[in-house]
Amino acid sequence: MSTHHRTRLLAAAFAALTLAGGIAGCSRADNAASTTEQKSQGAAAEVRVGYFPNVTHAPALIGVKNGYFAKELGSTKLTTQTFNAGPEEVNALLGNSLDIAFIGSGPAINAFTKSKGAIQLVSGAVSGGAQLVVKPEITTPEQLTGKNIATPSLANTQDVALKKFIAEKKLPDVKITNLDNPKTFDAFKKGELDGGWLPEPWSSRLVLDAGAKVLLDEKTLWPEGKFPTTVVIVRSEFLQQHPETVTAVLKGELAAIDWAKTNPAEAKKVVNGELKALAGSTLSEAVLDRAFSGIDLGIDPVASTFSQLAQDSVTAGVVKSAVDLKGFADFGPLNAVLKEQGKPGVDAPGLTK
Repeated sequence: MSTHHRTRLLAAAFAALTLAGGIAGCSRADNAASTTEQKSQGAAAEVRVGYFPNVTHAPALIGVKNGYFAKELGSTKLTTQTFNAGPEEVNALLGNSLDIAFIGSGPAINAFTKSKGAIQLVSGAVSGGAQLVVKPEITTPEQLTGKNIATPSLANTQDVALKKFIAEKKLPDVKITNLDNPKTFDAFKKGELDGGWLPEPWSSRLVLDAGAKVLLDEKTLWPEGKFPTTVVIVRSEFLQQHPETVTAVLKGELAAIDWAKTNPAEAKKVVNGELKALAGSTLSEAVLDRAFSGIDLGIDPVASTFSQLAQDSVTAGVVKSAVDLKGFADFGPLNAVLKEQGKPGVDAPGLTK
């Protein structure tokens, strides 16, 4: 073989190797880029949203029924699931069978604690709407001694509030029974319970339909009567992977709240219809009116209360020490939506990273 021919063959082989290496290099780079894109790829194919069949979850009930979530989500499939209390909803989140949850402030903090920061607070939903209602003959906190008082679930928002109240008042021998709200209503009517620290509409139902009296409205325990009853939390991983989907849900929530405030009578009808569909019973007009009068629908999570709420869990004996809530909240998506709509943003001192 001539030198010239051998040189040509070597050059061709080198070119082929270079081309192959280039192709392989491009392939590896493309794969890496693709993986990165997948981690932060816009809209999710599906979003799983949880909430309660309670008046205090009105933004979620209205958002689903009136199609506000579906409209903002577009091609993303909306799958919903209802719960009776926060702890079981937290388990669904931590078990990766739920993405976004309308939930009480207490379980929201517990979810952040249990997950070691893998849950983010992204919005408020409802403030107010919880009362300690009791038999008429109980007229002072001291008379709770020896009585049986219900809360919706162990370590839920109302359970923590009651236990803190008992601890601060140094009330001995108060029995606390954890029951689903409908069972609390039935047990109270049968005389098996002396009262309950309950969210709406159940406090109103016990008062108007079962003869209970209000011993304490939780509003009286908070500055300006504001405390977060229902907030919105999301799995951090889902927020990182699908920020557009979280933003869409928040837009739907805002639309539901704005509509409810403009159309209060219609909002009550929609909520009542959803309660019948989800829980099998409707509320009287009087109960609906009373329940709605005690709540405030809005995206403000009342962030200033969360350090106290974390401490309340300690006072209540639910946890041994208050969790550091730094990094708990991410209001970036919410504030972007609010800015877009010309509304003031939400501040979260001590809660953001």
